[in-house]
Amino acid sequence: MSKPVTKIPVPQTLSRRSCLVAVASRDARMDRAFVYGVRSTGIYCRPSCPSRRPRPQQIQFFALPEAAERAGFRACLRCRPQSEPRSSQSQLISSVCHAIETDTGTDRPADLGRLAAAAGLSAQHLQRTFRQAMGITPRQYADAIRVARLKSNLRKGTDVTTALYETGYGSPSRLYEKSDAQLGMTPAAYRQGGRGMRISYTIADCALGRVLVAATDRGVSAIYLGDKDEPLAAALRSEYPQADISRDSGEHSQWVRAIVRHLAGAQPHLDLPIDVAATAFQRRVWEALRAIPFGATRTYSELAKSLGRPTATRAVARACATNPTSILVPCHRVIRTDGSLGGYRWGLHRKQLLLEQELRLAKGAVSTPNTPKIRTGSKRGKAFTAMS
Repeated sequence: MSKPVTKIPVPQTLSRRSCLVAVASRDARMDRAFVYGVRSTGIYCRPSCPSRRPRPQQIQFFALPEAAERAGFRACLRCRPQSEPRSSQSQLISSVCHAIETDTGTDRPADLGRLAAAAGLSAQHLQRTFRQAMGITPRQYADAIRVARLKSNLRKGTDVTTALYETGYGSPSRLYEKSDAQLGMTPAAYRQGGRGMRISYTIADCALGRVLVAATDRGVSAIYLGDKDEPLAAALRSEYPQADISRDSGEHSQWVRAIVRHLAGAQPHLDLPIDVAATAFQRRVWEALRAIPFGATRTYSELAKSLGRPTATRAVARACATNPTSILVPCHRVIRTDGSLGGYRWGLHRKQLLLEQELRLAKGAVSTPNTPKIRTGSKRGKAFTAMS
């Protein structure tokens, strides 16, 4: 009887504990199964790397070097993980990525059926496998490649018409219908560094201090909370350095009133358009945040698992922290596994108050608080409806 062949487990079959053991023991047999990133250094390695072992809480695992690099990690110069032999699944995903990158910008962009046929898989199997490894779908990957090339061409000064055809958009309408979601502005505005964008903002009293609400004619672009007006206004100008920013135009006063009422507990559910830009992963996280019921919470790890990325807790936390419309996209509803609040850009005391108020209202203990009168003192993306 022949001796069975030991197969290297594919990434999604490995537990975090198994991966940690492989890293701690520098198990070279696992070099083809995954790579790991070290958050404190921003570097990713293969399991057998001779470098000093990091603390477990600093480690994030990836099925592919490409996935680690998409998350912002750099390849280790000692073990050179990007040049290591890959598992069969890693080779499959790499070949699909290459096919997408090659076809993006041509007259015949890659489609899921053709990619699956070339890989010898069903379209559904390829979709699931690709998303498990990369965190996004093949279509989202292709969109990201196309937009990156479009941005590169526009930054070089290429005119919009030439840039759109060189990057694979079949017509101007296809580009402009996606420009809000992927550029956060029209292509011409992006080519000029955002110059010419018109953003108006109001700073008003609210139940949590002062709230800045900024908007374009397409929707709300920012909601900032604080105690003083100056830091809020400075943060907005830092976010949109080339935009034409004006204060207290009054044209979006209805949206401001709705947000103030919501913060006071008088309007539990908001239905406002949002105008922000995001990466594919940020969009997935923010959509998941919007799906958390009013009065409920989720942990960072639960949110990561719901996205099919159980080891991406850190990336989920970053996406929450970079959410510019923190009330409409309710990142305050995410807490740590131990029940503690975790972080919140606008202060943990505000996060605590928001959660307590939502829980009280969800349970039916609805009071009618006095809504503060608005005292004006004065990313962009596809407008969509946010239900908090």
